[in-house]
Amino acid sequence: MSNRRPLFSSFKVESEGAGLDPGAAAQDSAHCPWTRRGTPKAHAPQEVTESSENGCDGPPGGARETSRQLSREQIFVLISAASINLGSMMCYSILGPFFPKEAEKKGASNTVIGMIFGCYALFNLLASLVFGKYLVHIGAKFMFVAGMFVSGGVTVLFGVLDQVPEGPVFIAMCFLVRIIDAISFAAAITASSSILAKAFPNNVATVMGSLETFSGLGLVLGPPLGGFLYQSFGYEVPFILLGCIVLLMVPLNMCILPNYESDPGKHSFWKLIILPKVAFISFVITSLSSGFGFLDPTLSLFVLEKFNLPAGYVGLVFLGLALSYTISSPLVGLLSDEMPHLRKWLLVFGNLITAGCYMLLGPAPFLHIKSQLWLLVLILVINGISAAMSLISTFPEILSCAQ
Repeated sequence: MSNRRPLFSSFKVESEGAGLDPGAAAQDSAHCPWTRRGTPKAHAPQEVTESSENGCDGPPGGARETSRQLSREQIFVLISAASINLGSMMCYSILGPFFPKEAEKKGASNTVIGMIFGCYALFNLLASLVFGKYLVHIGAKFMFVAGMFVSGGVTVLFGVLDQVPEGPVFIAMCFLVRIIDAISFAAAITASSSILAKAFPNNVATVMGSLETFSGLGLVLGPPLGGFLYQSFGYEVPFILLGCIVLLMVPLNMCILPNYESDPGKHSFWKLIILPKVAFISFVITSLSSGFGFLDPTLSLFVLEKFNLPAGYVGLVFLGLALSYTISSPLVGLLSDEMPHLRKWLLVFGNLITAGCYMLLGPAPFLHIKSQLWLLVLILVINGISAAMSLISTFPEILSCAQ
């Protein structure tokens, strides 16, 4: 999730290729940065937007007139995006219930375990910026399929790390595999988000929110599935099984994902980054992502020590956060598209509620509240809803700044 979404890379293509005069877009097909391969550019769909002086206001809700019926191409795009969201998040979240315990056995300290989790987010961020810059040269479909293929392969490799000697060798291999996985995932998500922004230009929040259902579903299924597979078959099976599932999705996406071409634009991506509104939204995304990343290595150890739960049931504790995020994301996305004026309030209250949740998660010592399992699960459920309120609203806001 938080580590999971390289948002700016996906909108970089918009800022570089689509930062044009809307009034002239209908007159010259070259103003459309993306065209369906094999389709005459004159028939490529044009996106008409209204911009304020600061360039950060998208089209008003009343101007969103889109067909309710999806085209075949749009359906295939949704299937491909859903497959990468589901598969990648299952592979990412499967580590939570049992990997910290296994890493401790191999001589890794809690700090090192946290760094193994954290390096994923760091290299995901850096790689997404690079892939966003060169997406127009590499090609969206190739980047998507190649990223998914490498991600599935390294997930299988992660399953054999228990055979590696303990100590520095094990730790180094964990870092290496996680970094490669982060880079490959960044490639796939960057391409996916860019394609979605062009396939559904007027319903970005609704589509992104709906697809977050599959991200949340991956987070829902990953921890309990990983925990029970670990209990039943050992360390290797969870990773090998999920890695093979992701690899099986590769030929499917090669067949159904449409090819898109893009023309390099003249506007700098960094001009988008330094806009005050974008800088604030990036801070929000970074803060929420850091919070989720903090839970990955610590929550399972806390539950194991505090409540003495087996690994399989630790996965069910993660379910509270992921399930609530899954259910609320499409609802927040629809609300954000239909009532754009509510986005800033969703951001504000979402972040305030999230801050309160983290204070109660432990809970904080100065609150003098006894830690209980039911309270922990309840706070995770509320945290999932508040995270959806904050994150989903950022998609259309950044896109409006890029146009």
